[in-house]
Amino acid sequence: MNKQAIGIFDSGIGGTSIWKEIALAMPNENTIYLADSKYAPYGKRSTDEIISLSIKNTKKLIELNCKIIVVACNTATTNAIKVLREQFDIPFIGIEPAIKPAALNTKTQKVGVLATKGTLSSELFAKTSDLYANKIEVIEVIGTGLVELIEEGKIQTPEMHLLLESYIQPLIEKNIDYLVLGCSHYPYLIPILKKMLPNHIDIIDSGEAVAKQTKVILSKNDLLSANSQQGIHTFFTNGSLHILQEILKKSNIPSISKMLAF
Repeated sequence: MNKQAIGIFDSGIGGTSIWKEIALAMPNENTIYLADSKYAPYGKRSTDEIISLSIKNTKKLIELNCKIIVVACNTATTNAIKVLREQFDIPFIGIEPAIKPAALNTKTQKVGVLATKGTLSSELFAKTSDLYANKIEVIEVIGTGLVELIEEGKIQTPEMHLLLESYIQPLIEKNIDYLVLGCSHYPYLIPILKKMLPNHIDIIDSGEAVAKQTKVILSKNDLLSANSQQGIHTFFTNGSLHILQEILKKSNIPSISKMLAF
């Protein structure tokens, strides 16, 4: 089992931000990443569609002999992970907006959450907000169009800057001091966000926490790799191989083995 790969899927290339944290935290682990770009973004789809796509991706990763599956998509986690855990006998790691640390540390009592419609309207997000943020003001913003631009490789473009500014400026005016990124695509926007946001506003994403939790669960299940060599990373996409390659160049992780269409 130890030689089997960590399986990761997302509605496109955004979850590579999670993959990067996993690869850095566990450099000897093999990984298989599934980019379901054809159906991105999941955030505008119905719950039934999201569950169906998540089941499809899970079956593919199990066929590829993965030992654990990381759902590197906020929308898929908040809408489908309960069903996945019921249907498949394999450990799952999910990702959802990091409301808790923002709620515990805010001084202005106002926190912004930038996420997809599918995440913000989910039952799991509502429960998490009620649990940790019922005494503060949480200002939710649906980042319509951001995932599509990232999937098209249009991160550093005037179009992206204008769209992102239209979402961020109202949050600044509301006096937030934390911005929670509720989509695994959004960490690729952090360089732009840092230029837009005042210095007192901190950005929170879930990548590092997901990597730590993945390592904990692998260890508890005695599934950590005993391999002393650098892990091998395989990527599948039903979108653009070129755009996936370009985004992976930013990771500076040298052991990427191959990219395949599916």
